[in-house]
Amino acid sequence: MKVLVTGVAGFIGFHVAAALLQRGDTVIGIDNLNDYYDPALKQARLDRLEGRAGFTFQRIDIADQAAMRSLFQRSGVDRVVHLAAQAGVRYSITHPEAYAAANLVGFLNILEGCRHGRVEHLVYASSSSVYGAVTQQPFSTAQSVDHPVSLYAATKKSNELMAHCYSHLYRLPTTGLRFFTVYGPWGRPDMAPYIFTRKILAGEPIEVFNQGRHARDFTYIDDIVEGVVRTLDHVAAPDPAWSGDNPDPASSNAPWRVYNIGNSNPVGLLDFIGAIEKACGRTAEKILLPMQPGDVETTSADVSALEAAVGFKPDTPIQEGIDRFVAWCRSYHGV
Repeated sequence: MKVLVTGVAGFIGFHVAAALLQRGDTVIGIDNLNDYYDPALKQARLDRLEGRAGFTFQRIDIADQAAMRSLFQRSGVDRVVHLAAQAGVRYSITHPEAYAAANLVGFLNILEGCRHGRVEHLVYASSSSVYGAVTQQPFSTAQSVDHPVSLYAATKKSNELMAHCYSHLYRLPTTGLRFFTVYGPWGRPDMAPYIFTRKILAGEPIEVFNQGRHARDFTYIDDIVEGVVRTLDHVAAPDPAWSGDNPDPASSNAPWRVYNIGNSNPVGLLDFIGAIEKACGRTAEKILLPMQPGDVETTSADVSALEAAVGFKPDTPIQEGIDRFVAWCRSYHGV
């Protein structure tokens, strides 16, 4: 297939593009290479893709309507994996405009491109953040997600609703994947696993929010990629059992689906730090701090719907994933 991967210089986009190329697909990758975090890391990821057979890259901002329209008109892609977004819960507190541009306007441009380009299937990144104020665990796609606690989460919920409109009106098959705390080699330096590892290796103290009482469903990148690729191949279709009298929030009489993708095994933050300490061979000095605005205390994924649909559920043990990440971090930074 010819697949458009947006956010291809990002953490997940890079790994997904590599997997698609490995199996023989043609990949058109786009990214705006912004400076939300070090662009040198984004370029380093791109460098590992460029030159590979079947890969082309264009520097495009998904919020640029004219550029996106032209891209879809010229490219003739079969399917789209949309991973470009303004990420980060805490950053959305201070930079809300960036989220409206990338996550709302940008997503509309993706939907319009897929509609007019007669794309066979759009798979896009949602987030576990959409569960917001929901406390019942594990999070299930059968639950309501109408109470987000950050603007980032609200934009991801909006993406799911926008996708449904296009699936309903234009029969565009769309699938949203709610990612649960992804980590692994080539990860994002603004996320806790990277921050903790760099500071522990440097002998610096680490800041631990919510007094360390957080628990997260940390999900290894290879599991995420496997789920994305399998979902891309499993084109969304209308649910014949769906009823407007008792509507299932995760399916529709339109070709629209939403799935969780997480490890289904939440790990306490202090235990997670302990896994990093073990991999680094060092003990961290911990500065315990209060809960941050927009955070939730625990995330846990019910992935039964994903497993039933594509025959896969993430299962990489936390220490195994952390060992691989720390080994990459040492190599990349030369420490």
